[in-house]
Parts: sequence; structure tokens; C-alpha cells
Amino acid sequence: MSGLVPCTHTVDMRVGTFTVPAILANPRHPERRLKLDLLVDTGATWTLLPAEVAHRLELDTPWQRAVTLASGERVTYATGDVAIRLNGEEHTTVFLAGPAGALGLLGAVALEEFGLAPPIP
Repeated sequence: MSGLVPCTHTVDMRVGTFTVPAILANPRHPERRLKLDLLVDTGATWTLLPAEVAHRLELDTPWQRAVTLASGERVTYATGDVAIRLNGEEHTTVFLAGPAGALGLLGAVALEEFGLAPPIP
């Protein structure tokens, strides 16, 4: 199951670093798709995609969302919807269009939408 297990909530969740292979698609034009390894980041609320991925998929970004980075810096990103396929299941979720060259992150909202959580050591 790609290093993920069905979601169970616990008081003491330790965080590890791992990626999952995902297929990303434009929800309005599903033929526009690509495979990308996403870093699972339970500390990130939203999924973040590098600018070049959003551009290549021609994803609409009609909104702006202000977020606080792990460094404490407050930034605003263009935001839209992206279809994500993991383990044969597909959901449309909110993504942030990050800077060019950014690491793709799979955030907590998308993990919840898939009913997934990182394994507990």
C-alpha cells in the first residue's frame, strides 16, 4: 500500500520521511496527467505542487491562499484543484502552486481524503 495504512488517530504520531508515487491529472481535462513522487508531509495541511507541474497539467489556480511555512514565514500561493490517484483510488483535492523546483508534497487534507495515514513506528 505504498507505505501508507488506513487512517487511525492517535495522540503520539511520530513523523518519518517517505514518498508515494501518484498520478496527477487536470480534473477538467483528465487526459492531461503525469506521474510524480510526492513527499508525504503530515505537517503540511495542503498538497503542494511545483509550478512547472501545475503549468504542464494546465491546472487552473483561481484562488490565493496564505500559509505559514515550517520556517514561520508567511507566504501566499495560487490555489486550485488537482485529481490525484493513489493505489488505484482517485480524488480531487486542493493544491498550492509552489515555486519552480519545489518538492511535491502530499498534505494532511489529501491523506484524510484517501483515508490514509503514515505508519506508526
